[in-house]
Amino acid sequence: MARAPYQVLVIPFHLEAGRPLYALFRRNAATGGYWQGIAGGGEGEETPLEAARREAAEEAGIDPGAGFVALDAMAMIPVVNVCGFLWGDHVLVIPEYAFGVEVVGGELMLSHEHTEYAWHDIESALGLVAWDSNRTALWELDQRVRRAAPPSP
Repeated sequence: MARAPYQVLVIPFHLEAGRPLYALFRRNAATGGYWQGIAGGGEGEETPLEAARREAAEEAGIDPGAGFVALDAMAMIPVVNVCGFLWGDHVLVIPEYAFGVEVVGGELMLSHEHTEYAWHDIESALGLVAWDSNRTALWELDQRVRRAAPPSP
């Protein structure tokens, strides 16, 4: 199936004692070794949400039926950071659509693309991620989760 010219970013979260935590994944050394959310591209005619659901299932074992939240955060990212000039020399940047997804229980799996994952509070997560687009999406997701969560006692 042909790779669609866009990227998705999925940030899993869960609440622990009313406090939001965010899962980050360390890419294997062959693909940079940096921390980020789940990332991948669309296939064929998939919508960004369909791609996010599939990537989250493939890379972290997240149920495609889980509650995904489309974020307003969107970035244009260089194709050389994704898969080179797959769509020709004229396509230099592609859109990256961001999503959050609540993981009940906090258990995830690892795909071959990652060496580890860990749950982080927002301050730690913002300091670990390699890409500005991940920081923006994390910040927005944190704001949305905190505003939806009941106040702590």
